Amino acid sequence: MVIELKAAKRGNSGKGVQALRKDGLMPAIVYGPKQEALPVEMNLREFTKVLEKAGESTVVSLSVDGEAHNVLIHEVDVDPVTSIPRHADFYAIVKGQKVKVEIPLEFVGESLAVKQGANLVKALHELEVEADPMNLPRELSVDISVLADIDAHILAKDIKLPEGVTLVTGGDEVVATVVEAKEEEVIAPVVAPDMTAIETSVERGKKEEEGAAAEEKK
Repeated sequence: MVIELKAAKRGNSGKGVQALRKDGLMPAIVYGPKQEALPVEMNLREFTKVLEKAGESTVVSLSVDGEAHNVLIHEVDVDPVTSIPRHADFYAIVKGQKVKVEIPLEFVGESLAVKQGANLVKALHELEVEADPMNLPRELSVDISVLADIDAHILAKDIKLPEGVTLVTGGDEVVATVVEAKEEEVIAPVVAPDMTAIETSVERGKKEEEGAAAEEKK
C-alpha cells in the first residue's frame, strides 16, 4: 500500500511561513541526489497523519502540484512546547539506489530475569540499516524473552533483518541487557537537636560561672 501526500510549490500563494502556519499549512523542502531543492507547502493535519503511518522509513508518494515524487520523510522539526511539526525535509529517492536509514526498535516479549526483579536496560532505540527504499521495514522487533539471566544481552547483529536489508550499526553494539536491581541506599533521617537539653545545659553553665565568681569575691 502506497502512502500518498499532496503538496504545492511554496511561493505560489505568496504567503510567508507565519501566514502558512496560520492557515494550517506547513512549509517543507524536497531534495535528493537527482532533485534540486524544492520548497513546498502542505496541509499540516494531513502531514501529521502520514508521519504517524510512515515514520521515517516508509516510502511516501508526494504529489507536488500533480507531479509525483517517491520520498522518505528525512527530518522533522517540531515545536519544543507543543510538539507540533513546524517543518519537514523530504528525501527524493532514486530508483535502484540504496539508502541508509535509522529504523526504530520495538521491544516485545517478556524477560524471565526482569520478571524476577532485574532491570532491563535499553541501550539502543534504533538501528541504522542500508537497503533499497522499497524494502525498508517500518520498525524492527527485539524479542527480550531470550534475556533469562543477569548480564544477558542482545547485540545489534542478533536482530533479524528482512531480506535485502543490511546492518550499518556495529554488530557488537549492545541493544539491550539485564542488570541486577540495586537496592536504594536508605539515608538515616536527620534528628533535630534537643533544644530543651541545650537550654538546660546553658543554664547550668551560667549558674556554675556565677557560683565561681561569688567564691572569688569572698
